[in-house]
Amino acid sequence: MVASQFSELLRRFRRQAGMTQEELEKRSGVSERTIRRLETGKRVNPQLETVRLLADALGLDPESRARLLAAAGGHTDDEMSSVQTGSATERRLAEAADDLAQAVAARWRREEELRRIMDPFPLPVQWHPAGAELTDHPENIDRVSPGGSAEPLELAGQLDEITGIYRRIRSGRLAVLGRAGSGKTILAVRFVQDLLKSRGTGAVPVVFSLGSWNPAATALRDWLTGQLVRDYPGLAATGPDGTTLAAALVQADRILPVLDGFDEIATGLHRAALEALNATPLPLVLTSRPTEYAAAVAGTDVLTAAAVVELTDLTVADLANYLPRTTRRTAWTPVLTHLHAQPDGPLAAVLRTPLMVGLARAVYSDTPGRDPVALLDTARFGTAEAIEDHLLGSFIPSVYRHQPGSRRWDPDRAQRWLSYLAQHLHRLGTRDLAWWQLGSTLRRWPRMVVVGLVAGVVFGFPAGFLALLIGWLGSGLVIGFVDMLRIGVMEGFAAGLAIGLLHGVAQVVGGAAFTPSRVRIRLRGGKRRSARFVRRLLVGLALGLALAAGLGIAGTLGIEFWILGRLGPGAGYGVLFGVLIGPLVGLVWGIMARLEAPIDIRTAVSPADLLNTNRANVVFQSSVLGVVCAAGFGIFAGFLHGPRYGLVNGLSYGLVLGFGVWLAMTLSLTAWGQWLALARIWLPLHGRLPWALIAFLDDACRRGVLRRAGAVYQFRHARLQDQLTAEVR
Repeated sequence: MVASQFSELLRRFRRQAGMTQEELEKRSGVSERTIRRLETGKRVNPQLETVRLLADALGLDPESRARLLAAAGGHTDDEMSSVQTGSATERRLAEAADDLAQAVAARWRREEELRRIMDPFPLPVQWHPAGAELTDHPENIDRVSPGGSAEPLELAGQLDEITGIYRRIRSGRLAVLGRAGSGKTILAVRFVQDLLKSRGTGAVPVVFSLGSWNPAATALRDWLTGQLVRDYPGLAATGPDGTTLAAALVQADRILPVLDGFDEIATGLHRAALEALNATPLPLVLTSRPTEYAAAVAGTDVLTAAAVVELTDLTVADLANYLPRTTRRTAWTPVLTHLHAQPDGPLAAVLRTPLMVGLARAVYSDTPGRDPVALLDTARFGTAEAIEDHLLGSFIPSVYRHQPGSRRWDPDRAQRWLSYLAQHLHRLGTRDLAWWQLGSTLRRWPRMVVVGLVAGVVFGFPAGFLALLIGWLGSGLVIGFVDMLRIGVMEGFAAGLAIGLLHGVAQVVGGAAFTPSRVRIRLRGGKRRSARFVRRLLVGLALGLALAAGLGIAGTLGIEFWILGRLGPGAGYGVLFGVLIGPLVGLVWGIMARLEAPIDIRTAVSPADLLNTNRANVVFQSSVLGVVCAAGFGIFAGFLHGPRYGLVNGLSYGLVLGFGVWLAMTLSLTAWGQWLALARIWLPLHGRLPWALIAFLDDACRRGVLRRAGAVYQFRHARLQDQLTAEVR
């Protein structure tokens, strides 16, 4: 009720003052995004300093000011004046941190629902202190001054105690060890959720999948910044110090990194990673398998000032409490009887980790007609390895059975597609499945051929059809159907050649995969975009000149030779066209930089969200460039041949060239264009991926095969990814 009253008052006072939200931003220093959220009630409990700044900017009289303060939480102006105002930088970072905290909490709430962690209740995850050889001195952990002493902390606990135990660690550094599937990620997610509930104004805990970090190439803080921008695009906005908000938050220690998967760092880099972590006193939580962590410690040193705990195995009593409640049947009774009788047998050894228990539940409790008594067949499952292989191998066929209300996928095809994705990640050496990297494992020349082929086919048919309707370049030449095909083939070849080569050059300059943009298009652009405008102008000028000249020369010479049997003035037209259109392309592309605004920080961007945003951006920008090129060529032809003859026909052919520029910018220079050519056309044609790829990936998340980790997907379990990778070899 109070939040609604505050929203109404703020909106009313702003309108009475005759201000827009943008004008109020300029006068108060409070961001337009925050003002909009306060007025719509999307942000509750505004900070006292924020309310005071808004009241000052609106010039409220004492009575109105008191009403606004009361609606914000009942504070008087005297109370407001006692609040430390802080600098504008601190206020901006505090707002960004609050926004990020909301996004992180929302993301992991959804993930817990998808993973069914609370259904019917969380499996018990418990731990005990790790060995002394893996842990730093108690004095370092407790930050005791030289000459002082400290007793080892009591670290044993269970899942709902993790936040309280962490707060007792004065250094703020904790390492959690556990074998594969022991619940390390579950613990990390629960830690983040619990800490956010009582965060106050402290650092925001954020989970980072550590497997993509190369400590030999990227400093820790730089890597953290890049991951934040990838998963929370709103943090790409310019911060108060001129860098991104992500960089400012990391440098100000407003991020608490929860580094999940130290063991998944590339082989040979664990020691360098541990040394890099020791080079900074940054509070953090680290998870790892014991073997990789112990090897890194043996090669360099323990994690400085870090307490270390190790997860314990599930007990038969834990299984007896959990498994029967996952189904209404009594099918688990014989299995539990066997486990009580043979607590050290192969089956008991397998079902000691939450991963294997979750797989067993999916295969037997959640699949009608499956009886877990089959696990007692010692002829088939005489060893722990055989049981694990069975559960891993049965998981995908089980979850891809038909479910009412869900899309039907053939289990064999789904397995093949998932195996290809696992192999793709293996080649890249990462656990992060990014849609813009699909197809990037193809070698450069095949990728250029694919992009050029797609461009040629898409461009050639419209070019030939337009020639059939209006004649070539307004020459009055009658074009037949066969000539239309020849024109289409030649134009397609010219466009495909130019676009394929341009894509190859872009690969050399920018790498195998292009990074998607983290902006949205809006009519009112943001601030401080002059530098981006200049860069876009220069890059767009160079690319526009090269592309337009290449298309003009190749297309015009080729058409005249094939149709007329001779070479005409096409080369000169192509060069002039390039000189005219190139600056226009650079100018328009630079101007469009001022239409780009960061995505809302609170938006927890999923892979599909980022894909849709990039598609909208690319279509808008490329379409504008195409229209500019079409109009430019029409004007150019009108000057050369007169308005009656050249303008009409020039505009007609300009549409084709404008479409060519659209294709070139899209397929050659954008992440969405590469996705379109490779992941949506080429790979499905070869049966490696489904045509409805995003629908398939999102459905795999709902079935528990994949998970969303910010802007990328990951296999829910590294063991499952490794199993699928092995199937392809």
